[in-house]
Amino acid sequence: MLLPRVLTAAVGIPLLLFLLHAGGLAWTAFTAAVSVLCVYEYGLILASGGRPVQRWTLLLGGSVLALSVALGGPTQAVLCAVAALFLLREMASPVHSLERLSFTLLGALLLGWMPAHLALIRDLRPDGEKLTFLLFITVWLTDTAAYAAGRAFGRHKLAAGLSPKKTWEGAAAGFVFAVGGAFLLQRLLAPAGLGPRGALALGALIGVCGQLSDLAESMVKRAVGAKDSGNLLPGHGGVMDRFDSFILAAPAVYYFLTLK
Repeated sequence: MLLPRVLTAAVGIPLLLFLLHAGGLAWTAFTAAVSVLCVYEYGLILASGGRPVQRWTLLLGGSVLALSVALGGPTQAVLCAVAALFLLREMASPVHSLERLSFTLLGALLLGWMPAHLALIRDLRPDGEKLTFLLFITVWLTDTAAYAAGRAFGRHKLAAGLSPKKTWEGAAAGFVFAVGGAFLLQRLLAPAGLGPRGALALGALIGVCGQLSDLAESMVKRAVGAKDSGNLLPGHGGVMDRFDSFILAAPAVYYFLTLK
């Protein structure tokens, strides 16, 4: 499993960095594609796990919502329209299931709307590229530190019912590296509008939201008995497995940067 994992990373990371640097339509298309694939995988594992979901309506609505966010469209109007679509679809069904409606709405919001904020961060002027790069590196540092510290020193389970291998020791290490990493990256990159104190706060936000996002994806997979969200990325599972940390982190960072 190690070789496919390394090869996927060797191709995927340079491609991601290239698209991030290119920005514009290339990054927008990439971000929207990630969100759409996450929505697809969510619908697939829920259906495979016997959970009711409007699978194809979810894919349509989640895709429209992701594109609306990534392209800076009228998101509130689109959100209302997507919610109405799901409701009407359920009303037209012979069996009116509030559970199916709820699972469908959750997938569209959690995986269609939220990760697509990565496109909005990249579009921030004048230093959206630097801020997006800071987010990705900080998330990777958080994940790596949490994994390594958890393996080496982990004794106390963080959320045994959601992810048995995660520990408080690992989570603490991930948080420390997120704060320290964001601070150092701010000093190196000097993005406009983000000072040292802001970088510390941003790092703390990423350290918390990134790890909560990971647990949220684990909750979904555990609820349906799935080990991975898919097998599109050899050695890494599905797209949702690789971008799970950005589910909450991407919108949190965007609104922190625009509303602070």
